[in-house]
Amino acid sequence: MSRTSEPRSGASDWLIRWAMVSALVAMTIVLICGYHGGFIRLNAIAAGYPDWVWESLTSFGNERVLAALALLFSLRYPRLFWSLLVSALIAALYSRGLKDLLDLPRPPAMLEEGVFHLIGPVHSRASFPSGHSVAAAVFFSVLIWHARTWPWRLLATLFVVAVGFSRVAVGVHWPVDVAAGLMGGALAAWLGCRIAQHWPGPAENVVLHLAVVTLLAVLALSLLYDPGQYPNAAPMLRTLGLVAFLSVMIQYLLLPWRSLHTLDRDV
Repeated sequence: MSRTSEPRSGASDWLIRWAMVSALVAMTIVLICGYHGGFIRLNAIAAGYPDWVWESLTSFGNERVLAALALLFSLRYPRLFWSLLVSALIAALYSRGLKDLLDLPRPPAMLEEGVFHLIGPVHSRASFPSGHSVAAAVFFSVLIWHARTWPWRLLATLFVVAVGFSRVAVGVHWPVDVAAGLMGGALAAWLGCRIAQHWPGPAENVVLHLAVVTLLAVLALSLLYDPGQYPNAAPMLRTLGLVAFLSVMIQYLLLPWRSLHTLDRDV
């Protein structure tokens, strides 16, 4: 990973192409099959795999989970961390704005019980776009921006597609919602990373950096007592929350304290 917000060779084009492909997929589904097209078939295919697979994957679209992951980059890669924050704000405007504006019904509100495989809680409103897909796409797209080689970009892209597909697998989003979410997340990351190049933010402001880290640490810590609505993913999320919180404690408190203690002793 890069310590700056400058894109690695080809990373910017990668995100734009990924967004274009996602948009093309969304338009193709709508034009050929309609807004609800492909859901029943894809959901049925996913039902052939264990529920814990989809519960685990879909958790990587949870904002608290991504906050915990962001903390692992906060001190060593401050520019990447700042790019994540700026991109996330842009993505939130896209996702929340369209959800509130359109307020389209989700599969559980349109289909009878037993027609499709539902995992976890029932969600009936604010279908477009998939918020989990947006969140996962924006997080891993920022990593793609900073990735050194194309295999890492490909791995990140495939993982995010799997996270997006999990929203269809758990039965709470139409395929179009997912494609639109991936497109919005990739574009938000592309724009956010470009803004972060010219606006240093907490990358160079210690007080602001620590304030953001503290907020994210609280979100990560919340995973210990509230790991979400997917029981099979709970152990993984509690572990991640604990690791992220301990990482903050070690990097921002323990190591600086030891350095000061050692300095005082030497003096």
